[in-house]
Amino acid sequence: MNKIEQIANKRILILDGAMGTMIQKYQLEEKDFRNNWFENHPSSLKGNNDLLSLTKPDIIKEIHAAYFKAGADIVETNTFSGTSIAQLDYGLEKFAYDINFHSAKIAKKVAQEFSEKEPHKPRFVAGSIGPTNRTASISPDVNDPGYRNIDFDTLKDAYQEQVGALLDGGVDLLLVETVFDTLNAKAALFAIEQVLEDKGKRVPVMVSGTITDASGRTLTGQTVEAFLISMSHFPLFSIGLNCALGARDMHPYLKTLSRKSSYLISAHPNAGLPNEFGEYDETPELMVAQLKEFLEDDLVNVLGGCCGTTPEHIKAIAALANQYSPRELTSVS
Repeated sequence: MNKIEQIANKRILILDGAMGTMIQKYQLEEKDFRNNWFENHPSSLKGNNDLLSLTKPDIIKEIHAAYFKAGADIVETNTFSGTSIAQLDYGLEKFAYDINFHSAKIAKKVAQEFSEKEPHKPRFVAGSIGPTNRTASISPDVNDPGYRNIDFDTLKDAYQEQVGALLDGGVDLLLVETVFDTLNAKAALFAIEQVLEDKGKRVPVMVSGTITDASGRTLTGQTVEAFLISMSHFPLFSIGLNCALGARDMHPYLKTLSRKSSYLISAHPNAGLPNEFGEYDETPELMVAQLKEFLEDDLVNVLGGCCGTTPEHIKAIAALANQYSPRELTSVS
């Protein structure tokens, strides 16, 4: 049992909040996404936040530090769209390794600095592995249901490159997150297993799915229970839910997952639902009031925030979680 697994047995682990929300506060322009790396790139790069690990590393370092200072045990690397598949839209697929490696190095350096200052509270880095912008289970063409714009092997190869770079950069965990298509997630897990075997090492692996609406299903139609069963072939550190929903709407699905799972349970909901401008209005106080039900119902082992959350949210979440014990692992009902 490694250090983070030991800690998870004693208390609730705190994950960081949103990266994109924090980046928006810097009001960056096109030149910031090109700085010293992509000066002559032919297409627009503004909004490709993963590039900032290369072009504006100090900003990413500041964001990681703000979350650690707020009480996070784990920060996620700035690599949610770091696969060659996602970067293909910008013509930057050849930079996937660089994005992931440098993102991991930045986060790890900040984690080490905080761990040295506060050895009683070691900090960790989770390599963020997003779902890509393709789905292996659904046709993008309503006139051709059998068509796919991605296949399993292509996903697997892209994930292998990402995972290898994250591990080379020093991450402590891997987080396959915002899963809307279980087949994509299976490709990620298959890639993770191959890379770990090739490198002769093990790191904890987290998986987090996303319920897209009030139907209680993923985009590809799976219930929470079906999602859990589909992931159960892998020796996970934790399974959980993130994004799409705020804490109040996530609660019933997390309850189902907790009742059915023998894994640790994670949750990092949005700061409510987006308003008409696509912004998130839920304050730390409002969010914590809803998350309190997660803790009173003994549902979680890892708790953090997704879209719209900030270090202020994480500080409030950490203070709340400190008052509760982690969910106990029991036999599945």
